[in-house]
Amino acid sequence: MTIALIGFGEAGSTFATAAGWGARAIAFDIRADRAPVAQALGLGFAESAAQALAGADLVLSLVTADAALDAARTAAPHLAPAALWCDMNSVAPDTKRAAAAVINAAGARYVDVAVLAPVHPARLAVPLLLAGDAAVPAQAALAEAGFTHIRTVGAEIGRASAIKMIRSVMVKGIEALTAEMMLAATRAGVAEDVLDSLDASERSQSWYARAAYNIERMATHGLRRAAEMEESAKTLAALGVEPLMTTGTVRRQRKQAGHPLATPTGPRS
Repeated sequence: MTIALIGFGEAGSTFATAAGWGARAIAFDIRADRAPVAQALGLGFAESAAQALAGADLVLSLVTADAALDAARTAAPHLAPAALWCDMNSVAPDTKRAAAAVINAAGARYVDVAVLAPVHPARLAVPLLLAGDAAVPAQAALAEAGFTHIRTVGAEIGRASAIKMIRSVMVKGIEALTAEMMLAATRAGVAEDVLDSLDASERSQSWYARAAYNIERMATHGLRRAAEMEESAKTLAALGVEPLMTTGTVRRQRKQAGHPLATPTGPRS
């Protein structure tokens, strides 16, 4: 089995490092400066998507949310017959259905894949949900590639994505609310008091650790998370639910990107 990675950012490089695919895999990314990372892992680095896809049995689409549909359209003419296109991008069910129509019309097999946790530190143990007519063969192929936590949730394209997008309303929303809380608490000079009061009411994890983690996630990945939450907003709207809080989360995630906030490290003695 040969593997093609369309998009070689954090997820692609993490998976390739953990799996040790070496020459079995070839990557393509619009950023040519990622070539040395791929080559250091023994992967080929293609000059075009067409070159990466030539003869590939399993394709992992790992681009940004706003590029997922365009990536499918660009790739479709170059896919090998019956190749598995595993769309692992965080996009709305309607976006995945549109991509599936393009891939399936080209004679390849589209798989809706939802990645349910950060790739660090889970790596190949990151939970994956699969949906689509080709979900069962895709599960076998992904297992052969080294992934260990895979579950098929049905034949309907968009079902895995719906689970991920609706779940993200909570996960990314909590991050955005954390940043908003810490901005206000810091400006008011009451950050320790606020976190202490939260710790007093909920002890499953210290709010000092939780606040720092949530804010770091946004500073590092805010733009990508904002794009994902735009897809979550589309998901809710398609269900007839007005995404009031989710739209706010998009704005907060985008605003915090690249702007870490200082948080207290522990309760005052």
